[in-house]
Amino acid sequence: MFDKLDDLITRLEEIQKELSNPDVVTNQEKFKKLMKEQSDLAPIVEKYLEYKDAKQTIEDSLQMLEEESDEEMRELAKEELNEAREKEASCERELKILLLPKDPNDDKNVIVEIRAGAGGDEAALFAAEIYRMYVHYAESRRWKVETMEMEEIGIGGMKSVSFMVTGKGAYSALKYESGVHRVQRVPETESGGRIHTSTITVAVMPEAEEVDVVIDEKDIRIDVMRASGNGGQCVNTTDSAVRLTHFPSGIVVYSQTEKSQLQNKAKAFALLRAKLYDIECQKKHDAEAEARRSQIGTGDRSEKIRTYNFPQGRVTDHRIKLTLYKIEQIMNGDIQEIIDSLTAADQAAKLAKMQDA
Repeated sequence: MFDKLDDLITRLEEIQKELSNPDVVTNQEKFKKLMKEQSDLAPIVEKYLEYKDAKQTIEDSLQMLEEESDEEMRELAKEELNEAREKEASCERELKILLLPKDPNDDKNVIVEIRAGAGGDEAALFAAEIYRMYVHYAESRRWKVETMEMEEIGIGGMKSVSFMVTGKGAYSALKYESGVHRVQRVPETESGGRIHTSTITVAVMPEAEEVDVVIDEKDIRIDVMRASGNGGQCVNTTDSAVRLTHFPSGIVVYSQTEKSQLQNKAKAFALLRAKLYDIECQKKHDAEAEARRSQIGTGDRSEKIRTYNFPQGRVTDHRIKLTLYKIEQIMNGDIQEIIDSLTAADQAAKLAKMQDA
């Protein structure tokens, strides 16, 4: 591990020299690639230098204890030794995590698709609440949220909604949200006061660039039509809505959130690319199922991942057996503790697997 880290220090120095070369600065593609590599390597090298500094402090403290006879100085050396040993151990743990194979999609923007499942109107109402939860969370991270497709019902619920979250690390934070979310509560539409259980599904897909997914024009049918449902005057009086049908996969996407047909077409294609890219990721996920068995699931859409129990005020993530009694804050977007716990559990599982290998 440490030979590799020494090589990374050398590589970072090489990158920094290249970035100061005027020829590289004018080559935007190469410059962008080097900047990305620098941002990936810098935290690892910084932590390794901290580790080396702690190792040096340990050596110096041990030498002082051997040579020093003054009791006060010896106590000071012991204190420094203990602190340096703690620092060395924590840096080593963090370095192992930093050196774990990185998901190539982690830095990408995401497209999130929420669909009402079992439970009729109550499921649609819960889908709308989960949508708002993610919007509030994204806003707290200063990420941009853009609605791509939405099918509403009259009482404030949503049969389905798709939206893009744009921001650094959006996929790495939200990728564990894919799966079935279950709600247990007395619905507003229920007069008898009985607790109902309803479900929604969440799919988190990395945004796909045109280079990630090539769509053949012969495989697509594009239909334009007048937008339906609530909207401004222009939305409902012009042929601005766009529907794409992708024949090989059978996927149909629809966008009507913008007044412009061109904007809706761009959104529809972005959503279609994400869905096709996600299918490829799913195939890879299934092929590596054995290798991923010890990890936190990020791909199985049928997996029941979380229960929101309103009468008891609790939210339980079933994958890591985490229960939090702050449902109101969570529904308002305070989900960082859940995300951090899922990330830590996944890292711990990967580290354990590496040690067993």
